[in-house]
Amino acid sequence: PCGMSGIVFGKGAAFMAEVKKESKKKGLYKTRELHVMLLPAVIFTAVFAYLPMFGLIMAFQEFKPLLGFTKSKFVGFDQFTYIFTMPSFRQAFVNTFIIAFFKIILSILVPLILSLMLNEVVKSWFKRSVQTIVFIPYFFSWAILAGMLLEIFAYDGIINNVMQNFFNMEPIAFLVSNKYFRTIIIASDVWKGMGYNTVLLLAAITNVDAALYEAARVDGASRWQQVLHVTLPSILPMVAVLTVLGLGGILNAGFEQILVMYNPTVEKTVDILDTLVYRLGIAGHQYSAAAAMGLFKSVVSLIFVGISYWILYKKSDYRVF
Repeated sequence: PCGMSGIVFGKGAAFMAEVKKESKKKGLYKTRELHVMLLPAVIFTAVFAYLPMFGLIMAFQEFKPLLGFTKSKFVGFDQFTYIFTMPSFRQAFVNTFIIAFFKIILSILVPLILSLMLNEVVKSWFKRSVQTIVFIPYFFSWAILAGMLLEIFAYDGIINNVMQNFFNMEPIAFLVSNKYFRTIIIASDVWKGMGYNTVLLLAAITNVDAALYEAARVDGASRWQQVLHVTLPSILPMVAVLTVLGLGGILNAGFEQILVMYNPTVEKTVDILDTLVYRLGIAGHQYSAAAAMGLFKSVVSLIFVGISYWILYKKSDYRVF
């Protein structure tokens, strides 16, 4: 009997596995249009994100363009030793970390405050207008926004004119001052991207169950207490996602922005790893050193993403993926 039951159980398990396989095939067939729509994105990602990863071998070579990957001399970790001992590496690393850290924190904090404020607005036309206004800078490139910022903060620009005419203050050379330029870089980046994150957080707020607010009001909670104990905990998963995505770019301090606004007088405070890679690879033709720097950045970003995901999983049992 035991043998017979084992045979029956084995046949039953095999039958269930076959049924699951058939249902999976039917499910894939029903969603074939969606998979076809996804195909261009998969091909694009494979060609432009995964295929170039084979070029990372340059980080371990003394790469010569005429010799190619196969014939260039293999030097092991010599390129990493070279970049880590460069006089400008330490300053660029510190600048990158400081700028990226404040960008990540403020790009979450500012939209969070703005979304909570907009959620309290009763007039829908005013709410939509503010959303549109704060979202507009997100669609402009840094080539356009940098030109605007350079005009606004110029020595004879709008800010200095207001300070001089209304407050009798002396003009300040914001764009060539190490004291102010880093703050301008961080604040302008937060201003450009806050509209996008505000929309995401507002969408999360609108999905909060209305019954939770009703229960809080019945318990005598004030509007501030409802925000603190209902709204914020409910949108915490979205905040967590934005945080993890931000930590993935902890060493991406905004190459395009700094490149178009950069000048040698503020190199001490805004020279970052990306601009250093640009000077090594494009201007200096040191392709292997630039590749080593890029690989270093990727590894650090991967570590930060892994640590942040692990903390979120342990503390809130929240799975991002």
